[in-house]
Amino acid sequence: MAKKANSPAAPKAEVLIIDDDVAILHSLTVLLQTNDIPIAIARDGLEGLALFRKLSPKVVLTDILMPEQDGIGVIMAMRRERPKVKIIAMSGGGRIGKSDFLTVAKKLGADAVIAKPFDVDELIGLIRRCIGGESPPRSAR
Repeated sequence: MAKKANSPAAPKAEVLIIDDDVAILHSLTVLLQTNDIPIAIARDGLEGLALFRKLSPKVVLTDILMPEQDGIGVIMAMRRERPKVKIIAMSGGGRIGKSDFLTVAKKLGADAVIAKPFDVDELIGLIRRCIGGESPPRSAR
């Protein structure tokens, strides 16, 4: 079930966060709202794709390992539908290392990748650059 973190009177969501980890969703919601960034959230890739189509966010922040539809499939679908949307992939790893998942995500269309746990200032800076239409720096993981 999708939950929009912004009120009906608030501006359209600029960032769509997709992650199946409720604690991560809560932390990211608080972090971005504290930084006055309008968001929407989804708990899996299918829900994320539905919100992506409905809300047309400027930036998508997606986990890689999720049920229903993984982040790699999400990235590929979003790239086909809106090639210019900014996508940031994040991963804490799994049975293979997190850097392996993030390398694949980057090769398949993520503009930037960030490993969990991440530095909040780095993430906010990355999101702000993407909202502004800038390309993420080459040094972004």
